[in-house]
Parts: sequence; C-alpha cells; structure tokens
Amino acid sequence: MERHSDQVTGTMDRRGFVKGAGLAAVMVGLAGLSTLATATPPAWAEDYSLSSRSLMYRILVPEIFAPLPDPADHVPAIVIGSGFGASITALRLAQSGTQVAVLERGSRWPNDPWRDIFAADAVPDGRGFWHRTTFTGATRIPVSVDPFGGVLDVSSYPGIDVWRGACVGGGSVVFTGVMIEPEQRFFEHVFRGVVDYREMHDVYYPRVRQTLRPSPMPYDLYHSIAFAHSRAWDDQVRAADYAPQRIDGMWNWNVIRDELAGRSRPSATVGCSNLGNSNGAKFDLNQNYLRYAEDTGCARVYPGHRVDAIAREPGASGRYTVTVSKLAPTGEVVLTRTLTCDTLFLGAGSVGTSELLVRARATGALPNLNEHIGEGWGSNGDVGLARTLSSLDVGTQGTPSASRILDEAGAPVSLENWYIPGAPPYDIGILGSLGMVLDDTRGRFVYNPTNGRVDLQWPGDGAAGYLARAQEVNDKADCHCRPMAPPGDASITSHPLGGAVLGRATDGYGRVCGYRGLYVMDGAAVPGSTGTVNPSLTISALAERNIEEIIRSGG
Repeated sequence: MERHSDQVTGTMDRRGFVKGAGLAAVMVGLAGLSTLATATPPAWAEDYSLSSRSLMYRILVPEIFAPLPDPADHVPAIVIGSGFGASITALRLAQSGTQVAVLERGSRWPNDPWRDIFAADAVPDGRGFWHRTTFTGATRIPVSVDPFGGVLDVSSYPGIDVWRGACVGGGSVVFTGVMIEPEQRFFEHVFRGVVDYREMHDVYYPRVRQTLRPSPMPYDLYHSIAFAHSRAWDDQVRAADYAPQRIDGMWNWNVIRDELAGRSRPSATVGCSNLGNSNGAKFDLNQNYLRYAEDTGCARVYPGHRVDAIAREPGASGRYTVTVSKLAPTGEVVLTRTLTCDTLFLGAGSVGTSELLVRARATGALPNLNEHIGEGWGSNGDVGLARTLSSLDVGTQGTPSASRILDEAGAPVSLENWYIPGAPPYDIGILGSLGMVLDDTRGRFVYNPTNGRVDLQWPGDGAAGYLARAQEVNDKADCHCRPMAPPGDASITSHPLGGAVLGRATDGYGRVCGYRGLYVMDGAAVPGSTGTVNPSLTISALAERNIEEIIRSGG
C-alpha cells in the first residue's frame, strides 16, 4: 500500500522503510519467542508431541488447552458460530427458555490487562491465524507463521482474500470496533424493500446499541499521542473540503486510558486489533451477548467444535443432524460425532454458512434448498488505502477509528480513518483509510465434487470499478504538497456478505426456503453490501429483528 516520496533527493523510500521496519520487528519478535519456545518444557507439560511453539502457547494461554466440554447428543436448538448474529440468536433463544448449544470451531481466549494473550499485529505468530503457514496482510509483506488455531482465518480465493474470525466471539474479536448505521437511501438500495429501514432505525439498531454501547472516541483520547494519525487524517480531509464525521466504536475507552497511563499492557494504542486485544480494550461479544446468554442457564458455548456438515433426518421427526469435529488448538481432530437438534441456526459467517448450505444441497443432504443458495456474495466494496503524512505531530498508531467522510460525487463511497495493520506500533509516516463503495459486483459459491470444497467464484475484474472510485476519493484528500497517494488494494475484504440472501435463499426473516426449523442469522443473509458502512451493526440489528419474529411466531 505504501509509496515512496521523490520530492527531495535522498528522501527515504517509504515503502522500503515500512518493509524494513515491519520485517525487523517480525524478526526481532520471533527471535525472542523462539528462545522461549526452545526452553526445556515445564514438568507439568504432559504432551511432548506438541511443537516447541505450541508449548510456548500452552505457557502463555493455558486456558485454550483446558479440556473441552461436549454437548449432549440432542439439543433443542443448535447455533453454529459465535459472531454477531449467532450470539444474539443464542441470547434471545435462551431468554425464551430454549436450551441452546453454541458450536464454535475456534478457542475461547481470555483477557488480562498484563498478559501476552494475543499475537501483536506487527509481530504475528500462530495465535494470530487459523492454521496457516504464511500470511500476507495489508502491508503486502509475506510473513511466515506456525500453523496453529489462532483467531483470524484468512480464506484465499482467486482474486480475493477473505478475513474472518475463528474464535469464540467471531468477528467481534478481530474487527476495528466500528458500528455505523447506513444512510436510509443506501440501505434501501441494498435491501430493495425486503427489510423496512424505518423499523430497523426505530427499533433494532437502538436495541443493539443499548447492549454493545458503541460511542465516539472521547476527546481526551483523540488528542493523545496514540491518535496523532487520526488528527492528521482529519486535517487532510478538511483541506480537501470534506467534513469528517465522528463515528461510533465498540471500545472500552477506560481500558485505552489505562494503556496510556501505564495501568495496562499497550494494545489498542499501539495498533493491535486484527489479531485481538489481550487486555479486553475491545468490547467484544464475550463481554456482552455471549456472557448474557450463558448467564440465563439455558445456553452453553462449546469451543473447538467445527461443524463439517448438516443434514435432515428422514422420516417424521424432521430433526437436523450436525456432524462435528472436536479440535485441539493445534488442529488435530480429537473426536468426530453427530449431534441432532430440532431447530438449527446458521451463524458461521458469510463464508461458513454458505459453505455448509452449498455442500448440503450438492451432496443431497438438503436437496430442497433453492437456486439462490450460494449466490449474491459481495465484499462490501472494501478497499484499503493509504496517504503520506503531512504533519510532524506523530506518535503511535492507535487502532480505534475516529472519523469518516462520505463522497457522493459518483458511486457513493466512504473513507474511514484507519491504522496500518501489520506495521510497527510507532508512526511510520503513512495514514491508513478503509474505503467502502456502494457497488453491485457479486460472486457466488460453488461446490467442487472432485475435492468436496466449496469455492468462491469472484469476477476477475470484480474490484476494478470500486477500487478506482475509492482511489479517486483518496487522491482528492491528497494535496499538491505531498506525493501522489499510494495505490489502493481491493484484494482483501474483512466484510464478507451474502451467499444465503434474505428474500431469496430465505424468506424476509432468515427462514431457509424449503426447510422448516432452519435459519440463516448472520452476514450470509445480507445482499453483498451494507451501504458504505461496516456491517457489524446491521448484521446485529437484522439478527435482533429476525429472531424476535421467529420466536414470536413459533418458528
């Protein structure tokens, strides 16, 4: 994403600096971790077959190696996944008195103000990624990591990488905390009358806000050393005649104050977010919906339970079967079994939910699924953008986003003030933005019978139009006194949407067409975009809306 400055002879190549600094940090960090990992295993370490790095994780985060509970063979309701839609579904079902099992493939990670629980964005390791050996992030610098059950799954398809959560709490653990309601005209363009915007605005968006408590960055934090890049970003867009709008973030602002005051290990103030915040600075779902669901006594979360297939039993019972692999944090399958339930709620995210449904239709496990299953997938028009810094007021790159702008001179596009994921925690003279364009480009999920995989077919030039539009707005925010903006990157999305779209694959409330008692409750139901804003608030509000109707109507 970075580009060098050639204004003055001898000016440092910024791309070279970013790469050099990032790789140096990675090398130094991994060298230190390697020393710890190769030390003599403690006497209590029972499994010496674990790699040295895994033994290190056992020392750092012993909670994820604890024995995992098993759900009963039959549960009235199963929720697959534990992200926004799944967590809300679990809570409301539990409050209605329904016994619920929440199945999550990833681990349940703790929080602590001082412990090194999650990997740092700038120094990634296996705790950061779901069973990968290499990772190429927003800086486009390939980094080797050890395969382990970390919190971020990077699913690679031709033309696009999809980032998604792989842990209890799902995307809420690995996102930047932004919660924005879309403009009514953009919402209606996307949902085309299937969902009433006024109902969402008056009832369900406020309901989610009441629980998740998103709020703008407080002024004392905005003016701190951790957010000099946010102030510089705002200054640049004002110079381009934009008016930056403050945006809501789902953060524990007092924890961020603790970081700055030395009362907590630095995390959000030094560019940690995509791989989790060890000190609980992010108000993720483990601190609200999931906790409240478990507090009812009717819901239980089962980490390390990957759902491989779903089907329906023949005969009058009509129960659903769920084939589950119980996983060790290192990836080994400990046990495979089949569970049954009366009602099945899919909340595994756009990719996970679409994979299960597409495979079930193709293999005959759910043959009555309609032709819209797998269709309507979009990237939310995501584009990663960067500009060079024009201010000497530098500090660390804090993670929470302070503001955004909206440009409607062409296709509507928003730019959010962002940090540079994967860069060193100190300011490197680059300002990051996340662009989101209201774009109608769509892909589809298809089943490959030769290997049993479900693949995403994304148009080869699918991002070309919205990439150019986002770049146009980003260039406008650059003035003649700075180098031209570095090229944008639309090869990554952290906002996958669609694959089981409301009003097509399901009815208007997530009931899957052709099957009673089967529901889609997550981003798979959203038709490829949430209208130039981050999807988390809209996914959550839709889940509140849909589960209320499902419970009220008895299914």
